[in-house]
Amino acid sequence: MDPALIARLAADLTAADFTVDGLTELWGEDAAAALHRGQRVPASRALTDSPLSTLARALVLGYPVDPAALDRALPTLTAAGAVTLGLADAAGSPLLDLRPYSVVDARGVAAWWIASDLGELALGHAIPEHHVLGVGGASTTLSGLMLAEPVELALDLGTGCGIQALHAARHAKRVIATDISERALELARFNAALNGFANIEFRLGSLFEPVAGERFGHVVSNPPFVITPRIAGVPEYEYRDGGMVGDALVAQVMRDVEKHLVPGGIAQLLGNWESGAVDGLDRVRGWVEATGLDGWVVERERQSVEQYAETWIRDGGTRPGPEFDRLYAAWLDDFASRGVTEVGFGYVTLRRPRFGAPTLRRFEHYGEPLGGSLGDHIAGVLAAHDWLQARDAAALAAASLSVAPDVTEERHYWPGEEHPTVMLLRQGSGFARTIPVGTALAAVVGACDGTLSVGTIVTAVAELLEVDAAALAAELEPQLRELVLVGVLLY
Repeated sequence: MDPALIARLAADLTAADFTVDGLTELWGEDAAAALHRGQRVPASRALTDSPLSTLARALVLGYPVDPAALDRALPTLTAAGAVTLGLADAAGSPLLDLRPYSVVDARGVAAWWIASDLGELALGHAIPEHHVLGVGGASTTLSGLMLAEPVELALDLGTGCGIQALHAARHAKRVIATDISERALELARFNAALNGFANIEFRLGSLFEPVAGERFGHVVSNPPFVITPRIAGVPEYEYRDGGMVGDALVAQVMRDVEKHLVPGGIAQLLGNWESGAVDGLDRVRGWVEATGLDGWVVERERQSVEQYAETWIRDGGTRPGPEFDRLYAAWLDDFASRGVTEVGFGYVTLRRPRFGAPTLRRFEHYGEPLGGSLGDHIAGVLAAHDWLQARDAAALAAASLSVAPDVTEERHYWPGEEHPTVMLLRQGSGFARTIPVGTALAAVVGACDGTLSVGTIVTAVAELLEVDAAALAAELEPQLRELVLVGVLLY
């Protein structure tokens, strides 16, 4: 943590165009896609003797480089400085993975460099249990979900390499980042310094222990939620395994976060939950309903226990063979002991009400592709829920609504028929929902242009369809509320 050397490293990385775009231009889209799949050969074939190629060879692909070449690639830091910072050894072999990261979120473009431990490709063997993971799929998922509303104090629970803390530091005046791993905190501190963040404090400890008695406007967590057998001989990785049986860690985080939120404070986390005799989403519902928090849980995927075991054994770097089979059997035995047949993965949004009891309890399985960053959409859903809560049927009927600009209507006809057999509303952003609608609802939505009240439109549609207006209004009210909640209709 030498500030002068870190500043020199940042200057050299900038001068070499060590960016996502720079690397993609260097080795091309196909090689970048192969690297994302864990294959570095296509990227390595595109390298030259340029400073960018040297940095890419050592810091991204994990190959040794000539110290003289490293000197040329890092002219102000030098190879000796890289050794001092722990990036490489004196022979030019990399000791850390350091790669550019870029994302567009609610606050614009973020372009950083993120250091982590060397992965399986560079090591040539399975990763160690104290491994500090870089930016993975779960990391980008959570950062895409993150709300960006300003808060005084945010918490990144289980920070790992620190990527969520950096995102939170863009909208929070102060961020506290915690982890049970001293190694993770070292790298997270390094990443914060390398990218110029001075408003993040790092604390060592398990779960909420380092912040006992403190409350936050925003809590984010990519916790170690992976369900791993708790028996001797099964590796326990700090970055993903929380040390509890089954999905107990996710349940505990959801239970304990309540006392660490200010009124109106929001917690966002990822999690896994088990399904067996009791459906996984129903179990999560029980966790939320045991708190005094608003809750919205979206289950994005379900895997069989076989798929789940294969995914996470391979994630640790164990390749198919006798050791893989031994771990596979241990995983299946562990699930069978609790009657688990599937594991769900999803997103959890919790909010402490400003006043009174919780009013939002939404639990859904949504396995379709998503439309872009979700942080703004989640904020919009919470705001729409509050708007709807303040309006009874009469107030909703008096409101003037308009169709969101990303919504389209799709109609399907039997050949030769005048009237459609299927009508769908398609949302282009957020959760990109496809919503079936009937004739009356489609007509009401189509007339919502912000000029007429909902009640006026429903009455006119009832006259056209020759049905009772009051009965139609009662039938459509919950459907219209849902369309407002998910952002199809704007208030």
